[in-house]
Order: sequence, then structure tokens, then C-alpha cells
Amino acid sequence: MRRSIFYVSDGTGITAETIGHSLLTQFNAAEFDTYRLPFVDAEDKAQAAATRIKCTYAQSGIRPIVVNTIMDKRLGDLVAESGALMLDVFAPFIAPLERELGTQRSARVGKAHGLTDFTEYEARINATNYALTHDDGIDVNYTDADVILVGVSRVGKTPTCLYMALHYGVKAANYPLTEEDLERLELPRRLVPHRPRLYGLTIDPQRLAEVREARRPGSRYAQIKQCRWELEQADKLFRREGIAVQNTTHTSIEEIASKILAAFGIEKHLF
Repeated sequence: MRRSIFYVSDGTGITAETIGHSLLTQFNAAEFDTYRLPFVDAEDKAQAAATRIKCTYAQSGIRPIVVNTIMDKRLGDLVAESGALMLDVFAPFIAPLERELGTQRSARVGKAHGLTDFTEYEARINATNYALTHDDGIDVNYTDADVILVGVSRVGKTPTCLYMALHYGVKAANYPLTEEDLERLELPRRLVPHRPRLYGLTIDPQRLAEVREARRPGSRYAQIKQCRWELEQADKLFRREGIAVQNTTHTSIEEIASKILAAFGIEKHLF
């Protein structure tokens, strides 16, 4: 039985969706159809959202669930007229915080993802540019790198670098291990001076073959035998050099990044 989940917000809906997704992953036996309804910041929009949710309820006969981050209670009440189960993300925390801080909240729309600090914004842009220019061994000057991800092609190095840059302002480079590197089973010379900042990524051979096949169909590059050999050689190299390694097969980018930052003791906060 599939349940309809609506992420309803007066802003982008990113906070509602992030928290809602974290909650839903705790229920493996259930299946969900999810919808984001952002910028519900006026009465007509709240009524339209309620109508859409109510129609879904009528069509399926199953009560929808709303993860709500609308700051204006009046608008939230309008959405609640849909008859859905309302999960207000902020409600449980506002009153205790107001009591503790001795001040009332200022219900500012979009505050969670607003541009509040130009320095943070600039750091994020600079880190993203760094990740792009130091992607896949394009630029091998790693002097300013906070982290250097190492692994064979298509194990998830690039998206992880970009995630850390965009969300944490971390300057992350990545180096793809070539067949020559793997045959020698030696750390590439350009990486030796940066050994303390190296972190390895690996993946299940079958999954790697699928990813490569989608990129280069029918190639030797995508053959399971080639994938298995490369991963085995990379694993030997990581063990020999004492490089921490993480398997990305069943792990989200968010979790991969968090484990990397924790391994290096990097305590930058989510922007």
C-alpha cells in the first residue's frame, strides 16, 4: 500500500523534504509517493495546496501525510483542512526555545536557506570552483586541498567532492587511479606529499560495471572482469599505504561526506 507524502513549505521546501526523507527511511516496509509544494506563502496558495491534497485523498482513499514547514499558523491551518496527517516540523521546538531564550520567534519565511552571510556564500562558491578545477586529476596542485579523494573511475568521487564544496565549503579534489597506477601498486608520485589528506572510495564490482556500461556500452572499461581487477588492485594499494577507504555502493552522498569529514576532524557546518 503506497502512501502519498506532501512536503509543504512557504519557502523552497528543502528543509521539509530533507527531514521528511530522514523520517521515511525508518519505515522500510512502506512505499511512498512524494510531492514537494514550495512557496505556499499566501491564502490562495494554501487553499490550492489543500485542494490538491484532498483530491489525492479522495482518489486513493488513503490519508495523505503532510510534512509542513509553513511558519504562518493561519496558512498551516488552511492546509490542514485537507484532512491529511499534519507533521509540523518546527512546532515541537518553538515554544521550548522561546521559553529558554526569553524571546518570541520572528517567523521569517525562507530563513533556513536564505543568504545570511556573504563570507559563507563566497567560501561555498570558491570551494565549488576548486572541486571543478581539481576534478579527475585535471589540476594536480593539491596544496590548498582539505581532502583528496582517490579511487578508480566512477566510484563517486566527483559528486562527493561537489557535495562537500556546496554544503560545507570544503576544498575537495579527486584523483582517478589509472591502470598504470594499479599495475605498479604504488602511490602516484604527485599524491605522496599529500598522504595525510588522502581518502579512498570503492564500490561493489557489479555496481561499478553497471555504471560504466551506461557510460560506455560494450567497452572493456565496463566489463565485470576489468572492474573487479581494478577494485582489487585499488584495495591492495589502500591497505599498503594505510589510506582510509569507504564503500559507496549502498551509501548516500550525504553519509559518505559526513564520514569523510569526521575522519579528518573537519567540523565545518552545513550552510
